[in-house]
Amino acid sequence: MRQVERTIFDLRRGLPVVLRTPQDDVLVQPLEGIDDDTLTSLATLAGHAPGLVITEHRHARLGASMPSASHAVHLPLSVDHRAGDVIAWAMAAEADTPKASQPATPAETAALGLMRRGLLVPAALSATVAPARREAVDALIADGTLLAVSLEDVQRYDEGDMTSLKRISEAEIPLAEAERTRFVLFRESDGLREHLAVLVGDPAEWADPVPVRLHSACLTGDLFGSLRCDCGEQLRTSVAAIRERGGGILLYLAQEGRGIGLANKLRAYHLQDDGLDTVDADQVLGFGDDERRYHVALQMLEALAVTRIELLTNNPGKIDAMSRGGVEVVGRQACYGKLNEHNRRYLSAKAERAGHWLEDVLEPSGVTDRRAPRHDTSGSLE
Repeated sequence: MRQVERTIFDLRRGLPVVLRTPQDDVLVQPLEGIDDDTLTSLATLAGHAPGLVITEHRHARLGASMPSASHAVHLPLSVDHRAGDVIAWAMAAEADTPKASQPATPAETAALGLMRRGLLVPAALSATVAPARREAVDALIADGTLLAVSLEDVQRYDEGDMTSLKRISEAEIPLAEAERTRFVLFRESDGLREHLAVLVGDPAEWADPVPVRLHSACLTGDLFGSLRCDCGEQLRTSVAAIRERGGGILLYLAQEGRGIGLANKLRAYHLQDDGLDTVDADQVLGFGDDERRYHVALQMLEALAVTRIELLTNNPGKIDAMSRGGVEVVGRQACYGKLNEHNRRYLSAKAERAGHWLEDVLEPSGVTDRRAPRHDTSGSLE
């Protein structure tokens, strides 16, 4: 799988790569950073104009119906199309796209998976190499100018969740909310992401089930105290709640912006400033409602020998992910931040469109500070 990982790094650098199928070689260029010269160079290399590949979410936001049951769409381009127009078709809140569209090929669909893995906008330029240009492309692959990877390897990497974790380092880090705390760092096999297990208290004295919080990283909220979300307050109140319950684990997961990455999160914020809610903004950029996966959390809990948990969450999706992964979720404890004028729309969208349990925060009441986690008295989730 190392070739796939090298491919992701090249895409993040803005370089084209070649996906090799049994029938064709397909040139793929990430959309980020393209200009008119990029379009011209790709057309010259492939022997014809490329097409634009976008996700089903982006296509739906443009008001178009999906061809067949495809999860991605190919929009043909011509040599007359300009880079600014192509970028708008992939990322603008409103855009008139070319009328013709067709289902993306398996190679093009796999290319969008690579863009997601690389935390890029899930859109790409794609061009099948013409027979007359194959020798020239092969020469560029041979001298290292272009990187080639087989479609089969890309599909196995994506479909099999090939990412594995390695326990790298650890240290005692006393926190304001819990002085007896140990940080354990895990690194993914491709080197792209690192995740932290924050162990609160003495593991030998933890309750059964173990209190656990899955917290997706939020630079703006956790570090800078952004008022657009409640993440920073959730982080700190979760650590305090775990300490109060005798200790447990907070998994700090590198899944900024519900898995779309910081760059795309800032793009989504810009769209929200123009009136979209958080879900719609992500879909404009081509993402689904929630791009997070929790296989890394399951691996971390396995490494820590934890199989029964009480989950601190308002998100039913986390409970479902843990249960399907073989972790027994015995109970749930709510975890709230503080409602304010800047995050009200964000929290409302999470409740109304993603099904998060936030009624106690959003319903009017005389309570002015709702930051304390609340234990779910409904009992066992077994």
